Amino acid sequence: MTVVLSLLIACLCSCSGEEMGQNSQSNNDSDKIQIGMTFDSFVIERWQRDRDVFVSMAKELGAEVNIQNANGDIAEQKKQIEYFIKKGMDVIVIVSIDSTSIRANIKKAKDAGIKVIAYDRLISDSDVDLYISFDNEMVGEMMGQSLVDNGLTDGKVLMINGSQNDNNVPMVCEGFETVMAENGNEILDTFYTDGWKAELAGEYIYNNMDMVNECDAIMCGNDDLASRVVTALSEKRLAGKKMVVGQDADLEACQRIVEGTQLMTVYKPIEKLAQKAAECAVKLAKGEALGSPEEIVNTMNDGTYDVPYLKIDPVSVDESNIDDVIIKSGFHLKEDVYLNVPSKMPEN
Repeated sequence: MTVVLSLLIACLCSCSGEEMGQNSQSNNDSDKIQIGMTFDSFVIERWQRDRDVFVSMAKELGAEVNIQNANGDIAEQKKQIEYFIKKGMDVIVIVSIDSTSIRANIKKAKDAGIKVIAYDRLISDSDVDLYISFDNEMVGEMMGQSLVDNGLTDGKVLMINGSQNDNNVPMVCEGFETVMAENGNEILDTFYTDGWKAELAGEYIYNNMDMVNECDAIMCGNDDLASRVVTALSEKRLAGKKMVVGQDADLEACQRIVEGTQLMTVYKPIEKLAQKAAECAVKLAKGEALGSPEEIVNTMNDGTYDVPYLKIDPVSVDESNIDDVIIKSGFHLKEDVYLNVPSKMPEN
């Protein structure tokens, strides 16, 4: 009996110690800054890069990140924000699907003392703690200027844009339209793809061949839309005959540039954006200043409030600088970019 009791006591002490260890670990985890991040979707190639870089940098800074994917469903994104509020996150980072539909959810988060960052896309009338993105008007200007530099003056252009619910879209359009007007180019038609659905861009080409034949160039809201546009042009034997521009520097877009079916793309240094966003999220959670006055010098009006705006400059990429900007930076591998035209691949 004495031996049995001794073993029982030892076992209980061991279990108690193990439980204490788990509680201690749980307490240590709860001490970390908690960041919730909800994405529109991961259909667009670049969002996967944003996710990976953001999570890596946040972990380096001692924070934990809970990633949610709304799959393009605004109702699902609202649920995810509510989930983050219930979990008591320190910061919520949002790549919004609809810039106007989540303001009530954001207000609830802010009322709960949670900081909110609008990542890449501004959210309307919500007074977020930070809007961080690229200079979207400059993106449009770069698209337009590349066409002009390639000889487009007094020409005709089609615009196939992203979702009208995306606040970045009108900024890109404004930059592009300004350059077109300054160079006497006529915009034949402007089309918006609901939910950034790339298949709608392809359908537009098939359904509007009269204007497609008449135009000299097609501006696409991103490279995903451009992929469907170029595919449709190829079927009509027009690929390479109509200048096509996009943004995001997706791998397939870079392949099209060296192949000659897409004129240019706008490279947005995602690592810089995502790393800076993670740094700002941690600073907001700690109640620290976002940065020096030189870094946060801008505000952007969201329709009601002037919110802090940190903008990062994009880079125009065409065949002349794709090796230096895309390949040497490690954004894409040389072998992947020149996969379909190995004869053009540089030796170094």
